[in-house]
Amino acid sequence: MSEKITPYKDNSRSKKEQVAEMFDTISGKYDGLNRVISFGIDITWRKKVVAIVTDKKPDKILDVATGTGDLAINLVETGASEITGLDISTGMLKVGEDKIKAKKLDAIISMVKGDSENLPYNENYFDAITVAFGVRNFEHLEKGLSEIFRVLKPGGIFVILETSIPTQTPYKQGYKLYSKKILPLIGKIFSKDQSAYSYLSESAAAFPYGEAFNNILQKIGFIDVRDNPQTFGVATIYTATK
Repeated sequence: MSEKITPYKDNSRSKKEQVAEMFDTISGKYDGLNRVISFGIDITWRKKVVAIVTDKKPDKILDVATGTGDLAINLVETGASEITGLDISTGMLKVGEDKIKAKKLDAIISMVKGDSENLPYNENYFDAITVAFGVRNFEHLEKGLSEIFRVLKPGGIFVILETSIPTQTPYKQGYKLYSKKILPLIGKIFSKDQSAYSYLSESAAAFPYGEAFNNILQKIGFIDVRDNPQTFGVATIYTATK
């Protein structure tokens, strides 16, 4: 990313530290607010990610930037025996752990506090790796993607679900209005941390999407890189292999 977007515009702290604080702050309301912000469409997007991963019949899956574990929980449907959800926010992980225990999935899903740029796993360990709405929060995008490449097995699949910007009228104009005006307002109403939702909007606008992101993945070494825009282009599912 050419422009460094941070939640609190605090030059004395790294983006990583600010992102962790932001998600700790909003963790208790994140799930409910996420449904409101996306009108519930994010559930459908995640189901598509699960279907893609399921086709590969993975045994070990890593969900990076897992947050409260929504995608990790959905990935149980793949039949994998080991699913790891990794995140830098203690608050988000705690919410996720409670959900996993309530669903009695703690024998399959492990929630781990960790950094996407320094993954605590051996090379070629995971059959599949996913990231949902998390890559734009990486402080050093290429470093995080390189770590994911390192721990993914040859032939393994990498699936990213991330926000993008519609390119066609009137969706482009509608998205701009929603992300700049309405999204921060919703955040202000439901959360004490308005900066968090302003950041989510700003970081989405600054993130390289479509062909630009495909090129970054290929530079890292991924092959069979594809992008599939969702819902008029407000999100994109990327797939790549090693």
